[in-house]
Amino acid sequence: MDILFMNISDVENVLLCFPNQPDSCIGTERLFVLKGAMYLFMLAAIFMTVFGNLLVIITISHFKQLQSPTNLIILSLALVDCMLGCLVMPFSMVRWVQRCWFMGELFCQIHSSLDMTLSVASILHLCLVSIDRYMAICDPLSYRVKVTKSSIAVYICIIWMFSCMFSFGIVFSKVNIMGLDSTMINPCAGNCALIFNKEWGVIAPLINFYIPGTVMSCLYLKIFHVARKHARILSDRMAVIMCREMKGQVSEQKERKAATTLGIVMGVFVLCWLPFFLTTVIDPFLGFSTPLDVFDALVWFGYFNSLFNPLIYGFFYPHFQKAFKIIILRYVFHLKKSSNLVLQ
Repeated sequence: MDILFMNISDVENVLLCFPNQPDSCIGTERLFVLKGAMYLFMLAAIFMTVFGNLLVIITISHFKQLQSPTNLIILSLALVDCMLGCLVMPFSMVRWVQRCWFMGELFCQIHSSLDMTLSVASILHLCLVSIDRYMAICDPLSYRVKVTKSSIAVYICIIWMFSCMFSFGIVFSKVNIMGLDSTMINPCAGNCALIFNKEWGVIAPLINFYIPGTVMSCLYLKIFHVARKHARILSDRMAVIMCREMKGQVSEQKERKAATTLGIVMGVFVLCWLPFFLTTVIDPFLGFSTPLDVFDALVWFGYFNSLFNPLIYGFFYPHFQKAFKIIILRYVFHLKKSSNLVLQ
């Protein structure tokens, strides 16, 4: 009787996602301080993601000088990352902190599809930026002829269509869970985890990360090589009118700037996404043994790339810095002196 009483008492003290359902998932009891800190941290990340990307969207839309083919890619990228911050990250935040999904199975599928769609679209936009920069630096003579606003718009539409069809197709066709045990696919009420079998655990990351990442790496290495070559040529020409000491300083500064920019681009991209996609590939072969908190943390590492994108592709460029200053002073602080600032 004592053992039976203890078991019943333990069951009653368990935190269930849906107490009235016998197949309810078990939630996670966290300290109030820890739960508050998690909410505060993730809300700050969501706000910065939405605000930063919204600022990029408004800036490019407002200033015609910034509406170049390259910046149209950055505009679409900012839209993707802003939507991720508005439509995906808040629900993922509650799911991680509470360890429960309260919005039902259909919305779970929609959320998972949107999550994959926007994450894939963000990565492919970054890849398109690398292709655009490669053509601009390595083939500048034909760049203006081949790369126009119309052609960039077509490529952006292809990225959006592919991301939607690929992601929604996988989730709603359920090819990613074929062959898995039924208890693993839908173990309890209140669960919303996007899992992949061994086949799609390799195929999806290969298409959505490893191939685009390899393309980006190769192109940026080529860009860096060409930038160094151009710096040497420029420094050689300047040697006619400048002393050797100044020539070495100019060349070294240009090489350092190119290396720093490309290093930040690739470093942030790899840092944010590689841990998640490595786990996605390995986890099915290890019997899905990765703890849920670890997996959710890796998902948020990937989300942080959408937070850093406006910093990398916006705040690092002088024209964007000046445009941001005008927008903030004029429309946020309503300062008239901002009207004296003009983009050059």
